[in-house]
Amino acid sequence: MELNNESIAALTQGFTAIFNTAFENAAAQKDQVAMTIMSTTKENNYGWMGESTGFREWLGDRVIQNLSSHNYTITNKSYENTIGVSRDNIEDDNIGVYSPLFQMMAHSSAMHPDELVFQLLKDGFTKTCYDGQYFFDTDHPVLVDGVEQSVSNMQAGASTPWFLLDTTKPIKPLIYQLRRAYEFVAKDDPKDDNVFNKKQFLYGVDGRGAAGYGLWQMAFGSKATLNNTNFQLARSAMMSLKKDNGQPLNVTPNLLVVPPSLEAAADEVVKAERRANGATNTDRNKAEVLVVPLLA
Repeated sequence: MELNNESIAALTQGFTAIFNTAFENAAAQKDQVAMTIMSTTKENNYGWMGESTGFREWLGDRVIQNLSSHNYTITNKSYENTIGVSRDNIEDDNIGVYSPLFQMMAHSSAMHPDELVFQLLKDGFTKTCYDGQYFFDTDHPVLVDGVEQSVSNMQAGASTPWFLLDTTKPIKPLIYQLRRAYEFVAKDDPKDDNVFNKKQFLYGVDGRGAAGYGLWQMAFGSKATLNNTNFQLARSAMMSLKKDNGQPLNVTPNLLVVPPSLEAAADEVVKAERRANGATNTDRNKAEVLVVPLLA
């Protein structure tokens, strides 16, 4: 291939098309467990997190429901992925071998938010959320009718962790904070230093964002054996949560999130018509199953 402005522009256009197609076809899972928050600055403060409001009969003046402030901040980070294409290969028209590489770059770009989000879920037993407690903990401080109580959203144990989530509400258990979307860029001018010094045309992707914890009340983490008994305990604990005024929080767990090693157990708990002893499985269809390879 003769290297000139037209041929290089066509080459980059082709790589871009390959990237965009693969990016759009990637099967990301984060939107099933996380809400995407658009960020316009270095960091976002979620001081309102954990507060809830409710309706009352309007008698007399309105009652202002003051929201207390938590100090929970998610700071954006920059991420990049760059590959080099040899000038020799371009001159020799040996560029077809790079197509799978650009497809994988696109797939990695689309899946990177998943990596951030599901790693947080995996680390929820050891990383803190808005109330200063671990996201999955036994002693979240909650005010019920003016009295502070300790509330648990976890089961202890020595088994592979699994998670029960309520993703039906506007506020999800996890947050993906998007500052700048992933963008495909090229340094493909023959006069660029990378071409002059290393005979490489550079193509990269970069973006900014971060992941953080939403409401712990919408998630339950368990290290106990995944079976009907422990599933029922987790579900009951979530559905029993209350607001500050003592009213039910109306948590409706609907998603059972598991690593591949627990897929069969999850199916037994919420998909099987009957249990091992032949009895009717009363937990059938009480949650959807989401198998996440990133939790392996």
